[in-house]
Amino acid sequence: MPFRMPSPLFWKPKNKPLIGLDISASAVKLLEIHPAGSRYKVASYGVAPLDNAAVSDRRIKDPRSVARSIRKVIDRTHPSTLRTAVAVPTAAVITRTLSLPRHLNDDEIEAQIMIEADQHIPYPLNEVAIDFQRLPPLNPDDEQQPVLVVACRKEITSSIDQVLEAAGLESTVIDVENYAIERAIQLLVGQLPPAPERSLIAVADIGATLTTLNILKDGEIIYSRDQIFGGKQLTDEIQRHYGLSREEAGYAKKTGQLPADYDSEILLPFKQAAVQQIERQLQLFYSSTSYHDIDHLIMAGGSSAIEGLPELAQDYLGSPTSLANPFATMTLGENVNAQALAQDAPAMMVACGLAMRMEV
Repeated sequence: MPFRMPSPLFWKPKNKPLIGLDISASAVKLLEIHPAGSRYKVASYGVAPLDNAAVSDRRIKDPRSVARSIRKVIDRTHPSTLRTAVAVPTAAVITRTLSLPRHLNDDEIEAQIMIEADQHIPYPLNEVAIDFQRLPPLNPDDEQQPVLVVACRKEITSSIDQVLEAAGLESTVIDVENYAIERAIQLLVGQLPPAPERSLIAVADIGATLTTLNILKDGEIIYSRDQIFGGKQLTDEIQRHYGLSREEAGYAKKTGQLPADYDSEILLPFKQAAVQQIERQLQLFYSSTSYHDIDHLIMAGGSSAIEGLPELAQDYLGSPTSLANPFATMTLGENVNAQALAQDAPAMMVACGLAMRMEV
């Protein structure tokens, strides 16, 4: 009985450029990058807003609406391929690392995982898509090899496939958000100022409705936690305080066309609340581990780009802080709007990590 995820696979072989497509709560973000010598080149990029509640609780609720937004951004960006990499939320997957004999081939690994699946996956096997990836052995002479197993409910992967098909895209790779972020973080580490014995990097992703804190040690996520807090709170407060509609409040926030008391009455309290959310998440991490400090904080997500927020976080938390820009060392295609890309860069981490799935 086959149990590996039918196309797309989590780790399908990579030999051509891919569209990295991030479907978040408020927007779809498309990115295509190509190798350019020792660096990358941004070939196409675009962002399109989603209708309210089209995606909720990290689930696609209105597939037609999401597909329409994807088609809009495709029509604007004209990517060179329709092959697409997309991610499922980390909370929607189950991961386990099994120790299996190194001499097993892929078919034998599949059979062994099937035997052990009931011990690790709390769902009927016909309801989940499962894939695996061989990991390097801890020692070259080990007879055992770690194998990472990833399982996701088929209803989640099927909804993604249906949306991409409706938008005219080819669903080639389904990844996991955390793995995409780990990949994109590789581009940022070289940008950080030198620090002795750096080992822990925190990435605070402030999205529309959630703030996610990931802690990375030696490039691998060792801790992840979501908190309900994001840019929607700022939009809601603008709407309430000034008596605007949701659309008017969103437009005013984006353009900065707000009364003189906005910075002191609305924006500053929001920035303070955002920093306090990050501090609480860090304290939960410290309380559950042996760590007591981080070496650097990277701020990502659309709401992290608010002017002065990284500086406020650095002053409040006492840790060096920078704003995520995975494109800092990339060249840009002639049709890529450099100013718009720079503004959206902190929100493009997942899309960037997905686009990096190509073989280079």
